[in-house]
Amino acid sequence: MTRVAKRLAAASLIALSAAACTTTGIGTGQSSGPNSLGATFNWTQTGGTRGQMVAQLSNGQVYQGQFFQITSERVTDYDPLWDGWGVGSRWGYGWGGRPWGWGWGGWGPWGPTMDTMTYYSGQVLANLQGPGGFMRCDFRLMRPSYGMAGGGMGQCQLPTGTIIQAQFPPGRGY
Repeated sequence: MTRVAKRLAAASLIALSAAACTTTGIGTGQSSGPNSLGATFNWTQTGGTRGQMVAQLSNGQVYQGQFFQITSERVTDYDPLWDGWGVGSRWGYGWGGRPWGWGWGGWGPWGPTMDTMTYYSGQVLANLQGPGGFMRCDFRLMRPSYGMAGGGMGQCQLPTGTIIQAQFPPGRGY
């Protein structure tokens, strides 16, 4: 197995294990200025890319809602390229046990596969509802494949325009 293949396999295992678990954690935040507000964030991540967050402000206000880690998925399906390479309808052996393409085979490392890869942007967005409107949040993760448990930092804007700088320490074992 090549080094790249080993790394992809390891990243896939990490992503799958993160997707199978529910993790929880906390974060803190602070606004600047004369009327400084503190915040405590409690989050629960269900699956690999989403969860619930509650922000408790030092003035007693509570904001809560969902957060989402921004990802993109790429599906690579080369099956149609192989359809004309021999008798039969799929890769392998055709009718009568003859190999596809009568010995043509694939070109080096690429052959008939279908893969799905998830790309983690490291960005988490949240829109938390509270008294008087929504607190919108934008966080950057330190270890995107671990989700919020990998730690991160960012900011949230209250309906009044006040900005709270937030930080999320990595969980134990991350």
